[in-house]
Amino acid sequence: MDFINQLRYKAKLTGATIVLPETEDIRTLKAAALLVEEGISNIILIGEQETIEFRAEQEGLALPDGINYLQFTEDPYQEKLADYLYNRRKHKGITTEQAYELLKQPLFYAAALVGTGRADGCVAGAMNTTGDVLRAAIQVIGLKPDSNIVSSVFLMHTMDEKVLTYADCAVVPYPDVDQLATIAADSADTHQRLIGEVPRVAMLSFSTKGSARHERSQLVIDALEIVQKRRPELKVDGELQFDAAYVPQVGERKAPGSEVAGQANVFIFPNIDAGNIAYKITERLAGASATGPIIQGLNKPMNDLSRGCTWEDIVNTVSVTALSSPKAEEV
Repeated sequence: MDFINQLRYKAKLTGATIVLPETEDIRTLKAAALLVEEGISNIILIGEQETIEFRAEQEGLALPDGINYLQFTEDPYQEKLADYLYNRRKHKGITTEQAYELLKQPLFYAAALVGTGRADGCVAGAMNTTGDVLRAAIQVIGLKPDSNIVSSVFLMHTMDEKVLTYADCAVVPYPDVDQLATIAADSADTHQRLIGEVPRVAMLSFSTKGSARHERSQLVIDALEIVQKRRPELKVDGELQFDAAYVPQVGERKAPGSEVAGQANVFIFPNIDAGNIAYKITERLAGASATGPIIQGLNKPMNDLSRGCTWEDIVNTVSVTALSSPKAEEV
């Protein structure tokens, strides 16, 4: 079973319910149809059922039974949802009336369904920008207690059947030392949860173990110290150049005795320039497939899509979201 099919199979075991708000897009509807037909996930579509089904029929798609349809203006729990959002945002001056208005927007309504536990996760971004998706997620769902930042990972499935985790390649441009430490810890947890193997985390730099002295490599060293204090059980090391982190012979020579050097599976880049460039080089030159960005740091999962995504990408992201949900912990 290949990596993608493994993800889908594991997602099926969770029985998670994922909400898809972008129902004006046929890609969303095609993904919803397959997800329900194959039992990968329970699906909520945001909008009026007859309108959505008519839109699908125009594209030659018959939506299967078993999909749930919700819209805020017809939701019997709209008062509870508005109270929930008001209580989350009243420190920012939001009124109850403004909460009602926000929840008429599908992104905010979908996020509220996740925040209140009526859905286990949300996937959006085929029609909305990353900024819009993250804004709804942060304001409505919020950060998990031990995280101070929302970041992302890409899962890189290589030609030799390895799955590597790269972070952050899409969200945080230039993390400070504390943010970099949080990204490392969150990425380790994401790798463990989605891949099911012990994370070995490499804090990457242009320097290995002091081979080059610079404030940028020192930031990585300082972040490593924070991670080790917060999460002493993690196998994490740095600062490491990529070859020292990935190639056993180089790791042994440059960082002898390290539990990570030469055998890393989680790679933490010092900034988004390095991370974004690296994942695209790995994808294009090494023939790896990239799954992501997978958003981490939220209290409950709400994942972003590229606006150029395929409907199959939506299926895969829903699978990842199910595996990131509280339901996955019950399996």
